[in-house]
Amino acid sequence: MDMNNNDILIRLRYALDIKDADMIEIFKLGGVDVTKEDVQKLLTKFEEIYDAEGNLVEDEENVRCDNFTLESFLNGLIVFKRGKQEPKPGQPERPAMSITDNRSVNNVVLKKLKIALALTSEDMIDILADAGVMVTKGELGALLRKEGHKNYKACGDRYARNFLKGLAFKYRD
Repeated sequence: MDMNNNDILIRLRYALDIKDADMIEIFKLGGVDVTKEDVQKLLTKFEEIYDAEGNLVEDEENVRCDNFTLESFLNGLIVFKRGKQEPKPGQPERPAMSITDNRSVNNVVLKKLKIALALTSEDMIDILADAGVMVTKGELGALLRKEGHKNYKACGDRYARNFLKGLAFKYRD
């Protein structure tokens, strides 16, 4: 089963035990203003609903977490956990968005969680192992590479799902 951005947000919130007020704050730190109601809608499993003609039906209760919203949340999580970093001279005020398309979402999630939670590669390997996935340092390095690098490897849902599951073991026990 494919994971979508709503699933990632739901699993991340559960794994790190983030309260609604903190969710709102994290989104704000990432540059997105949301209400408690918005957060609750984003934390609802998103399902695509189609009408008889096959058109996607917009549903007030069924809000898709798009790539921009997810990445803004992850950027906000980094600031929330590690503090605001002053940009170096010549650096843009806001980081450029890294999620280029749906294929790169899981890689960006792993990278940004590594930064936000100050994890080492060994920590990440242990977290995956706790969820029953064995990965070498080389394989993990390929998942953390920038898209376009010769050793880059797309991160499948299995790795991302198990990493989030492993985070729950680490942070909720």
